Amino acid sequence: MRIVRFVDDAQPGFVACEFEDADGRLHTLIDKVPIFTDVMLDATSVYPQNGSACCKVLNRWKDLGARELVRVSAEPYGIESTEGLSEFVVLSSQVSGL
Repeated sequence: MRIVRFVDDAQPGFVACEFEDADGRLHTLIDKVPIFTDVMLDATSVYPQNGSACCKVLNRWKDLGARELVRVSAEPYGIESTEGLSEFVVLSSQVSGL
């Protein structure tokens, strides 16, 4: 996940994060800086930055191409994409702590 820009300086600051799902579709999440990183970011910070978001693993499987996929939900943490999505299918390599 990449933190790509600073969005709002309302405390504690809001940033936009982007990631691609297993199908290559780009998703954008906008939330408070501490949701995505421990680094203190603001409008003068250099972007992109590395980030992550908490999520719940719903299930895992291999597709026909033998890719290891994971369906995750960010809904328990109150996180959703700019399109209102909170469940995503990503490559297992994108998920830490499996």
